[in-house]
Amino acid sequence: MKPSLTPTMHNAAKPGDIAKTVLMPGDPLRAKFIAEKFLVEPVPFNTVRNMFGYTGTYKGKPVSVMGHGMGMPSVGIYTYELFNFYGVDQIIRIGSSGAIQPDVMMRDIVIGMGACTDSAYAKSFELPGTYCPTASFELLTKAVDAAEAQGIPVRVGNIISGDVFYCDNAEKHDKGWVKMGVLASEMEAAALYMNAARAGKHALCMVTISDKPGERPTTAEEREKTFTGMMEVALALI
Repeated sequence: MKPSLTPTMHNAAKPGDIAKTVLMPGDPLRAKFIAEKFLVEPVPFNTVRNMFGYTGTYKGKPVSVMGHGMGMPSVGIYTYELFNFYGVDQIIRIGSSGAIQPDVMMRDIVIGMGACTDSAYAKSFELPGTYCPTASFELLTKAVDAAEAQGIPVRVGNIISGDVFYCDNAEKHDKGWVKMGVLASEMEAAALYMNAARAGKHALCMVTISDKPGERPTTAEEREKTFTGMMEVALALI
């Protein structure tokens, strides 16, 4: 922890304001919803750039929740600061995702065991090969056990963290990942997993399927307030 570097340009929290476990949705309004629905006496620690962050307790244990924005540059900044400046030990991304495999259905919960990527994010680490971003095995097994205990079905497997939302050759792009058994697409997990590995910390990405080709996508309000199964599984990990 480097208290001399906090608050940061992106986070107004002071040392001690943030718990060791942080739940991170992309949408800051989803962070607000989680804090108000699940946490006891949540206290806001950040409103910089409207990236809301709160710390409270859940079943007597301290936990923080904070938005991380869209894409790897955004999640990369926030998670780097949490791991390296605020002493956070584990981050659980609870996001939305698009289905890739035909048998992955709307509102399915997918846990990213690994995160493929077409991003150049790993180049910043100057590694001598291709890095494979993976989840914390400890958090992964706890999440699967917690979901089973709560009777919440989950899928576990590879996801793809992309840099582009509107892709010129989306159909061709997705077909390649389908052949490799990738379950779903999102835009943040690979950077989160890399930052956690570099810091020697724990990370997990859990997503709810919010859109699927040929079906009506969920609305912003639905993504904010109805993905509670994923939230409850994540809260069981603190």
